[in-house]
Amino acid sequence: MKQLTLNISDNKYHTFLEFIKTPDYVQVPEADEQSLVELQNSFNQVKLMQEGKIEKQNAQEFIDEL
Repeated sequence: MKQLTLNISDNKYHTFLEFIKTPDYVQVPEADEQSLVELQNSFNQVKLMQEGKIEKQNAQEFIDEL
């Protein structure tokens, strides 16, 4: 079996996922949807921090949030 990695726009992700599940020869492993959403949000925050669009958090502030 071959594996393919694709980058899909956030606003088209769910539509594409439903479409790609339709052929019987494609296997899409089920994942915890909420975890995936939270992970994507985290990646987006890191990207915004790197671009200087949002303020970075110091380690103590991060620990205090936990």
